[in-house]
Amino acid sequence: MVKTYNNLYERIIDWKNLILAYRKAIKGKTKKRYILEFEANLRENLLRLQEELKNQTYSPKPLVTFILRDPKTRKISKSDFRDRIVHHSLFQIIEPIFDKSFIYDSCANRKGKGNLFALNRFYEFAKEISENGKVKNLINNNQIKGYCLKADIKHYFEEVNHKVLMEIIKKKITDERVLWLIEQILVNNSFDKKLIDSSTKGMPLGNLTSQFFANIYLNELDYFVKHKLRAKYYIRYVDDFIVLHKSKEQLKIWKLEIDKFLREKLKLELHPQKSKICSLSRGIDFVGFRCFWHYKLLRKRNIRKMLFSVGRYKNGEVSKEKILEIFQGWNAYAEWANSLGLRRMVISNMYSEPIQILL
Repeated sequence: MVKTYNNLYERIIDWKNLILAYRKAIKGKTKKRYILEFEANLRENLLRLQEELKNQTYSPKPLVTFILRDPKTRKISKSDFRDRIVHHSLFQIIEPIFDKSFIYDSCANRKGKGNLFALNRFYEFAKEISENGKVKNLINNNQIKGYCLKADIKHYFEEVNHKVLMEIIKKKITDERVLWLIEQILVNNSFDKKLIDSSTKGMPLGNLTSQFFANIYLNELDYFVKHKLRAKYYIRYVDDFIVLHKSKEQLKIWKLEIDKFLREKLKLELHPQKSKICSLSRGIDFVGFRCFWHYKLLRKRNIRKMLFSVGRYKNGEVSKEKILEIFQGWNAYAEWANSLGLRRMVISNMYSEPIQILL
């Protein structure tokens, strides 16, 4: 029996919960104009928001959509600040309910997890299925046994079906007012704000709730792979997942069953170009790295993104403070790869004269 939860709505709209949600929503953004305007009448604005939620007259404001090129083109939709407070308020109450049902190797947007956690788990699994990389008549140091199904879901955030998502959520949440609030957030992605039906789909990139709902939705896939297929070596990061096995033929069978499950149960499909079975010897693209047995390289897309930012800085489109912030974040990530020469090259591109930075 699945445990269900009721009487959650009062906790979501509780004053202390709203204050905590507000503090999380402003984290790292305290100098933004829209936050300063909201803070000018903070108590009144939060009381008004609480009253709207209490009376169920709350309606999210239209999303602000813009195109981000970094250098890959992505459409980002940003919620109004008061709506982001509501997202945090909801998340703080229902996230613990769902998180404890997620599998251990669901790695995105969870406390104590992340892409580096997923990377370490990949190497743990690779060692188990490859007999520690020991094979006879080595051609090179990376020749190891084993295969990996590297899969990606086609247009995932655009294709999430709202009705299917709500049915999944209703397995645990029975509070009608909480379900109403979730629907308000979901349909805000629709231009006509229609009620959820079988054709309503899509979640905006950039929302806290979208990241959380993405995990709830694909938790169904996690359980199918782990408990129905009984695949032992499986890791998922958002819609990017891998399954490792000694047998290439077994992975071919599982790939077909996974694609069938996604189509029939979740109204999704595997990306035909990005979902394939590879030998571990060839290196596996996962969470931003090209993973070989003895070393890791950054993916070319990751490098191009950093060089694109450097180019914008040199053209005067990005400030010195901003490029240093971008570089520090990228450098902390790149350190996990064999990338000393690459990081020095990026620095030399940033400055016309050499500078001393310890890497």
